[in-house]
Amino acid sequence: MNKIKKILIANRGEIALRVMRTAREMGIQTVAVFSEADRQASHVRYADEAVCIGAAPSSESYLRGDVIIDVCKRLKVDAIHPGYGFLSENADFARKVSDNGIKFIGPSPEAIETMGDKLAAKSAVSKYDVPLVPGVDHAIMDIEDSKRVAEEIGYPILIKASAGGGGKGMRIVENTEEFEEQMQRAMSEAKSAFGNDSVFVEKFVTSPRHIEFQILGDEHGNIVHLFERDCSVQRRHQKVVEEAPSSVLTPELRKAMGEAAVGVAKSCNYYGAGTVEFIVDEDLNFFFLEMNTRLQVEHPVTEEITGIDLVKEQIKIAEGHELPFKQEDIKFKGHALELRVYAEDPSNNFLPDIGRLNRYVLPQGPGVRVDDGFEEGMEIPIFYDPMIAKLVTYADTREKAIERMLRAIAEYKISGVETTLSFGTFVLNHEAFKSGNFNTKFVEKYFNPDTIVHEEDKEEIELAAALGAMLINERNNDQADRTNGQISTSKWQQRKWVS
Repeated sequence: MNKIKKILIANRGEIALRVMRTAREMGIQTVAVFSEADRQASHVRYADEAVCIGAAPSSESYLRGDVIIDVCKRLKVDAIHPGYGFLSENADFARKVSDNGIKFIGPSPEAIETMGDKLAAKSAVSKYDVPLVPGVDHAIMDIEDSKRVAEEIGYPILIKASAGGGGKGMRIVENTEEFEEQMQRAMSEAKSAFGNDSVFVEKFVTSPRHIEFQILGDEHGNIVHLFERDCSVQRRHQKVVEEAPSSVLTPELRKAMGEAAVGVAKSCNYYGAGTVEFIVDEDLNFFFLEMNTRLQVEHPVTEEITGIDLVKEQIKIAEGHELPFKQEDIKFKGHALELRVYAEDPSNNFLPDIGRLNRYVLPQGPGVRVDDGFEEGMEIPIFYDPMIAKLVTYADTREKAIERMLRAIAEYKISGVETTLSFGTFVLNHEAFKSGNFNTKFVEKYFNPDTIVHEEDKEEIELAAALGAMLINERNNDQADRTNGQISTSKWQQRKWVS
């Protein structure tokens, strides 16, 4: 086995810290890379070594693969952990890392390429009897041909970018009249976002659940799944609230979906940690959506219910170890929830709200986990994803996990920027979520921005109420003193306030 002694984390923020903590537990040294905007960041101070690799924009720093590889050579780094985002699903980068004698803590470049192209992925998994959404398995460029395909499938249909992700290059089409315009928009957006305007057409599954399975594979051909996460509460096709396990899966459906997820991984000889995503319709039919060839943002909920450190397993797989467990050995217990705490304003279409964290107090107590990369007084950089933290709660039942999350949200004090904490409170208090009867249309169907009470507004209301109660109490005491024939100077006048 090739023991890894030093890892460079080609990322920033909470995921960089997350990887570093496990590496430290394993006795492995860590190297942070950072942009000029992140010079004072937590992950920079935590690492054993840190190197500035460029200016604030990610294109001039965190996406500079050649510079990152040069740092590895200079500091005698054994392996690179890419985290998620940035270069984590860049097959060319993974290949260059390996070509330079450095271990890429992730899957093979070939697996990244196959699963990074939705059409190639559909072709690969079709050999493993994995359910696919009705549609075509090839890129469509001709408008008239596309219309014929759409009519055969039946509206509504979904136009998707072959190289897409994050909702880009994706259009829902309800009828033939709007097809051509939406097709042109999807192709244009795909070209702009991915440099590839190839799109394909498939049936649009209305009101689906978004359920994904965590998988692990080693370089010896062993592949297992670590059960599912329900990620149906989304805004702009991006997840905000996740949980494990799902409240709608029966043991039989869980087994079938888990086996399908393993089949997807086998179709590309996968090793490392990955996620197979499915959509589940109202009748609990499931269909393969895509595979993410990296660690997911929401991986902590899987760690909480299984007790397995996914980053540790990634590193051990990269060292050449076989998986230490078989499928039948893996069990889950309890329930976990994750709220992504973004610097966004839920009352203003979730637009980013960049600024300084004037107040930043973390929740504590049993069953509460916060993966973050910020401290009080720090700025949220405008150059990157505005996620501040991942707030995770765990309990022995779903109901208790929800109660614990609501308590943790109430304890989490952030001022200076708007956040999604208030949105989390809305979701967890909503009957549709509590009952488990929800899907990816949750925000569209239930969320009303007027119901949101901003954290700073809430604090002002609480302070005003407290001051009002104090004034009333002082006035009553003064009146009582006068009634007793005494003259008193109000304590309100004597009080010295210290801010």
